[in-house]
Amino acid sequence: MHVHILGICGTFMGGIAALAKAAGHRVTGSDRAVYPPMSTQLAALGVDLIEGYDPAQLDLDPDVVVVGNVMSRGNPLVERLLDSGLPYTSGPQWLAEHILQGRWTLAVAGTHGKTTTTSMLAWILEHAGLDPGFLVGGVPGNFEHSARLGGGRHFVVEADEYDTAFFDKRAKFVHYRPRTVVLNNLEYDHADIYPDVAAIQHQFHLLMRTVPGGGRVIVNAAEPRLAEVLAMGCWTPRESFSVAGADAADWSARLDAQDGSAFTVLLDGREAGTVTWPLVGLHNVDNALAAMAAARQAGVEPATAAAALGEFRGVRRRMEVRGTVGGITVYDDFAHHPTAIRTTIDGLRRRVGAARIIAVLEPRSNTMKRGVHRDELAHSLAVADRVWFYRPADLGWDLGAVAASIGPRAGVADDVGRLAGTLAAELQAGDHVLIMSNGSFDGLHERLLAALRARHTA
Repeated sequence: MHVHILGICGTFMGGIAALAKAAGHRVTGSDRAVYPPMSTQLAALGVDLIEGYDPAQLDLDPDVVVVGNVMSRGNPLVERLLDSGLPYTSGPQWLAEHILQGRWTLAVAGTHGKTTTTSMLAWILEHAGLDPGFLVGGVPGNFEHSARLGGGRHFVVEADEYDTAFFDKRAKFVHYRPRTVVLNNLEYDHADIYPDVAAIQHQFHLLMRTVPGGGRVIVNAAEPRLAEVLAMGCWTPRESFSVAGADAADWSARLDAQDGSAFTVLLDGREAGTVTWPLVGLHNVDNALAAMAAARQAGVEPATAAAALGEFRGVRRRMEVRGTVGGITVYDDFAHHPTAIRTTIDGLRRRVGAARIIAVLEPRSNTMKRGVHRDELAHSLAVADRVWFYRPADLGWDLGAVAASIGPRAGVADDVGRLAGTLAAELQAGDHVLIMSNGSFDGLHERLLAALRARHTA
């Protein structure tokens, strides 16, 4: 089968391309911007890439066109596709019909922690010798790629609540029909898609309607909005996890290190394993509990899962150390929602103690740009010693007012190059610089490291 993918360079659609290629299909694709690392990965797989959305690419006459959710009506390529009569489908639907069919799907859903928990779960199953397939919305440190077909019975998928395609406005995860599902948390996000949190809860309810009675729902006991979803209807046995709400959870943890780098896993109040790993933060302890609970449904005992997590290498762009110069450490993190920002800074604070934390934030997501979370930003950054905001040109609200509410420890920059220079001039040995964005931040990490190297050499 010849599969042609529109919007192929996104992490999810690039994963679909890798899976299709591994399944023996001919794969081609296009995107508006074809650039590394995804373009390099796809080229190495033998996937032919086309730059841009010229309608003439349909002259390739593929057997099916897989349409990414970046495509919209009015795009000339989309309009020709609809006129052509060629078969087309969405990425999630293609995945469900051609990869997940007949496999035990373990899906990880939630506003935060999906990528990390999915990566943990895939690694636990791999460590246990189950050879799982997986599709992750990031780059797991224990694997070379974000997607793999796998030879085992199980397939682990990051279950995103974002919409499926221009012709299917349901959440992606509704297509996956998992046997085991993790519900990490639920908050308002994706303001470009959903009018309120109730609309997102409805999609989670639709997901619950697809989980079989012989499966398992793994739910965060400390999340009231998830409890509201389950109250709408749940026909599947459930298990709960939580560090914060340990007394009410089936899976909990006793911290052996306050930063979360070592903890004892408790199942029904009894010790079931110990984890010592390089990750920090209570949110990651929750992620680990969820992954262990899901893995147990696939037959992996908690002690075995705990041992696997001891070898877990994390995920790129999740508090990833990009470099240390002159005693100054620079981190890259994907956090772009106030809760994720707060928990990420809290995790770093638990690790570095009284050392200075400089938080640098780019409000880049569609929800951030709409100003939905502006009133929560100051609180989410409260633990940082110094805060810098980058103000994108298309930001539709007053970022300066948020900085003013934080006080003199906060500043606003309009140019990434000048921001790198300003940071380099004021940083001192022992500082930890946490750069947060769901994009590339115009190379701020490397610009800052270069400026620090130049200062250190001088």
